[in-house]
Amino acid sequence: MEVPLYPIYRLNSPHTISQLNTFLPLEENPTDIHTVVGLIQDVRFGVSNLAFPMFRSTFIALSKGDRNVLLRKTAVLSGSNKNFHSSTPSLQALQRHFDNYDEGRPRILITGSLGQLGSGLARVFRQKYGQENVFMSDIRKPSRDITSRGPYIFADVLDYKCLQKIIVTHRIDWLVHFSALLSAVAEQNVGLSMKVNIEGTHNVMELANQYGLRLFIPSTIAAFGPESPRNPTPNLCIQRPKTIYGVAKVHTELLGEYYHHKYGLDFRCLRFPGVLSSDTHPGGGTTDYAIQIFHDALKNGHYTNYLRPDTRLPMMHIDDCLRSVAEIMEMPSEALPQRTYNVTGVSFTPVELGEEIRKSIPHFMQDYRPDHRQAIAETWPEVFDDTEAQQDWNWRPEFDLERMCQVMLDDLRPLYQEPAMKYLRVLTASCYE
Repeated sequence: MEVPLYPIYRLNSPHTISQLNTFLPLEENPTDIHTVVGLIQDVRFGVSNLAFPMFRSTFIALSKGDRNVLLRKTAVLSGSNKNFHSSTPSLQALQRHFDNYDEGRPRILITGSLGQLGSGLARVFRQKYGQENVFMSDIRKPSRDITSRGPYIFADVLDYKCLQKIIVTHRIDWLVHFSALLSAVAEQNVGLSMKVNIEGTHNVMELANQYGLRLFIPSTIAAFGPESPRNPTPNLCIQRPKTIYGVAKVHTELLGEYYHHKYGLDFRCLRFPGVLSSDTHPGGGTTDYAIQIFHDALKNGHYTNYLRPDTRLPMMHIDDCLRSVAEIMEMPSEALPQRTYNVTGVSFTPVELGEEIRKSIPHFMQDYRPDHRQAIAETWPEVFDDTEAQQDWNWRPEFDLERMCQVMLDDLRPLYQEPAMKYLRVLTASCYE
């Protein structure tokens, strides 16, 4: 008796499926879903998205015979007609996973979450999707405040098996990859930065592809170089960065787009300018002067800038930054004509920032002692063009320079009022006793 052959399908996006030029015989004795998923990952048919709850369309599940790859029954999940044509417990568990997403609650892992952006984004996502569905992770010990807000996991992005276990155990759907060494720090430790910023990215990208995750990795103005147009810098132009941080980010952009076009990976990337936040201490980046200046202005009315007074760079407030990540992550994949976008807020120089601060602190003074970061800044964009983000997914920044300065000063001022200063002096003194 001739065995009928059935086609294999590839899930290209949440709403599109294409048929591959591969046909397989029907399996009469299906295996459990774990074998199915494992097989799909092994044979790389491009349908490893089986376990990803975002795909609501009809899809084909596979099972493994003695020596042949055989076709499993078709499973259907469409609209309110949620029905797997199987009664096995493992498939019932998978349906519960789909039901959870239909309630609008993806399970999200944030790597490097103790940095400038991670804790804030976790807060945004937890408000939308539930505290228990957003997992912060890092290699550092978290504060009690962090662990009291929701799940926190140790995760070393250089440890592939560690990340894989987290993704499988916690049934992760979205992965936000923030682990990185920033520009100035990376330039002082090229070897470590290549491990974290390149090898770590390889790990998360491969795992996101393997398990059908929606993946976000930020890029930066550092992805451009002196040959790039600087005022404005368009979304698509020559990119020849002069720092290892920028080189790694260009590598990330291109590799993510390659994985998207070749394997269907749902990769999303935003190029950020300098990000201003009152929640975290400056981390050594070239644009971090625009945070430290507020601390010093409130503390002693004076700041020594490591950039020249006329060095114009694009910046954005962290609230705009986090909102941009949330917005692009929630966009349907097919609504994004491209995978990498510029986003920005406002461009200014140290002089212009100082003048704005002086409106609230009239006695504030600033002087300048340029260091190695000046050479880095001179290769970066002066003004970022984010027209494509505005057109494709309606991106709009909400903070101009005046509002940005006022919010930063209002947020930081309580730290430098007299009761807080007394506490800081006592705490500092105790460290040296």
